[in-house]
Amino acid sequence: MKLKSGQTAVVTGAASGFGLEFSLQAARRGMNVVMSDVQADALEAAALRVRQTGASLLSCVGDIAQSVVVEKLLESTLAHFGTPHLLFNNAGVAHGGLIWEHSERDWDWVLGVNLRGVAHGVRLFTPHMIRAARAQADYQGHIINTASMAGLVCAPNMGVYNVTKHAVVALTETLQQDLCLVTDQVRASVLCPYFVPTGISRSHRNRPSELRSESKPTASQLIAQAMSEKAVSSGKVSAADVAHATFAAVEAGQFYIYSHPNALAPVQTRLEDVLMSRNPSDPFKDRPEIGQRLRASLRDNSTL
Repeated sequence: MKLKSGQTAVVTGAASGFGLEFSLQAARRGMNVVMSDVQADALEAAALRVRQTGASLLSCVGDIAQSVVVEKLLESTLAHFGTPHLLFNNAGVAHGGLIWEHSERDWDWVLGVNLRGVAHGVRLFTPHMIRAARAQADYQGHIINTASMAGLVCAPNMGVYNVTKHAVVALTETLQQDLCLVTDQVRASVLCPYFVPTGISRSHRNRPSELRSESKPTASQLIAQAMSEKAVSSGKVSAADVAHATFAAVEAGQFYIYSHPNALAPVQTRLEDVLMSRNPSDPFKDRPEIGQRLRASLRDNSTL
């Protein structure tokens, strides 16, 4: 896709991390920017940074897990800028722990943001992008869904997060195939970042009150939170680096986008397990001390 000034980019989860950097990258290219986030104060501060680039900007507060919020986002975008050219279904939250210890509210929260939020964006925006393509020979559109390396491998103690990110990968692969059936002017990509310093390890701060857990975190959930915070904060690739790589991938028509392309060995191992009907490989075979500590911690603190 040829990216140029005057196009419009819609970004969810735009107040921080990848979403903010996508917004800044689009603004610096002279695009109109529509920023959406659930956290009003953070969105206001982020929008100020983007406005300082001189970009035309619209900000929308709301929880994209709710269909009505995405419907309003679409309506506002169409009214202000017309059909967008780029859609970043980027908003996401993190929650870990042993998979049987996730409560119904945990599932509702993480599935709502990570999967239904993406599905709402695809369901509502895609038809308008296809209609624009049919009406304008020079229109080009691209949908970028943020998944994770957790959408390509199944790390332990990250159950509900893994499920949603695998679903986003499957959704986006299907979206790409379906788009190829009906148009040559709209395409999709899936972003699979590894550990990058963003605010996702603190995403519980925006968890809706009605979906907050009724009980204290389990030992496995506390361990998952601590490991996530350490891994994310120690990442050397920045959100800005990932945004640059993502825009380059869109221009190149690249479907799979990685923040750490040199860290794909576990993906290859998993695919070989599938093809060879092997049992899932030990995820800690290269770092056995981590696996030993995790097993010891969970067995010592088991609630069963």
